[in-house]
Amino acid sequence: MFSVQIIKLIETRAESLTHEVVADLLTNEHTTSYRRIPKEEVAQRALAFYQNLGNWIGDPKDDAIRAEYEKWGAIRCRQGIPVSEIVYSLMLRKKHLRRCIREYGFVESSGARIASGEPLPLALYNIQELNYLVVDFFDRALYYIMRGYEVQAKAKPSVAAK
Repeated sequence: MFSVQIIKLIETRAESLTHEVVADLLTNEHTTSYRRIPKEEVAQRALAFYQNLGNWIGDPKDDAIRAEYEKWGAIRCRQGIPVSEIVYSLMLRKKHLRRCIREYGFVESSGARIASGEPLPLALYNIQELNYLVVDFFDRALYYIMRGYEVQAKAKPSVAAK
């Protein structure tokens, strides 16, 4: 299946995607609080994200996504990262992921072309289907990271509140 090939491509490009996202997170005007977090932690988190994406997208149950993202919501709350920056960090990860899919997805499907040189409708359908899966994943991740943040905020004041 084409989507599986793209997920494997993303997972093999996890390190380069990680470098791009970390550089973006640590220099972007919308994520200035991430500069307080050690670069190694930011990089480790981004790498784990891209390496596990296939598992999270491929599992119809929310258990793994819930556990991972509630935990990270609580961690970011304790670190005093504003909610708006957490949301923007997810937006940056999605932006880099979608760029990778756009750039490399068609390279991977270059053999699936019709006479005019256009990608076959099946290849386009598969990219569209993968896009739906990615959007669904990010929606669930955003919900659970916010839920983890809220639970932590109620239980214990964040670093920023001190």
